[in-house]
Amino acid sequence: MKRGLHDAVLGRPGAPVLHGLDLDVPPGEVLTVVGPSGCGKSTLLRTLAGLLPVLGGRVTQDDEPLVRPHADRALIFQDDALLPWRTVHANVELPLVIRGVPRAARRARAAEWLERVGLTGHARRLPHQLSGGQRQRVQLARALAGAPRAVLMDEPFGALDAQTRAGMQRLLVEVLDGTHATVVFVTHDVDEAVFLGDRIALLDGAGTARVLGVPHPRERAAHDAAATVALRRQVLESLGSLGT
Repeated sequence: MKRGLHDAVLGRPGAPVLHGLDLDVPPGEVLTVVGPSGCGKSTLLRTLAGLLPVLGGRVTQDDEPLVRPHADRALIFQDDALLPWRTVHANVELPLVIRGVPRAARRARAAEWLERVGLTGHARRLPHQLSGGQRQRVQLARALAGAPRAVLMDEPFGALDAQTRAGMQRLLVEVLDGTHATVVFVTHDVDEAVFLGDRIALLDGAGTARVLGVPHPRERAAHDAAATVALRRQVLESLGSLGT
């Protein structure tokens, strides 16, 4: 799914935060988004999800205006947003229930995704019986069970400890493989942005974005490669100059 922003003004009526934004996200790309607090990262994500109307310019999906939420776009927050009264399996089934998928088919698909995220033995548990990392695994399974063409992620691993966060990053890479989904991933963690992204969109706090290519996306072994180190330094220096 191709996403495009063309001279776009984003924000809420009377309070725009992004001005004249031009950005294209091709199908299958993982675009990570970084920038100082208040620069419009979450606003960008919510606009791409269809939750906020564009204030000016154009926001498109496959060259058509993007104007409302749709089942082919999944949004994942830092807060897991699971329904506390539904079991793990029932939470994962939810988007399939909404779509009217027959019972047997949705149960099989939910079971498949729980296996992929390593939670088969937790299917009958309630969310409060899981750890934070496990709840995020459930949220990831729920988002991907509906086979979305785009996955929009708003600091989904920000509340996790370092070890769990690294595990979730690896899991995300594994489960996205073969889905061909377009991913826009907002993060405050520069290492996370460099590891996960094919490109990094650096929001400057003045309403515009600079896009940087990632030399070795999703390769842990390239953490200390010269090109990766240089990119990390460039992003950190840019954020430092922006006062983050």
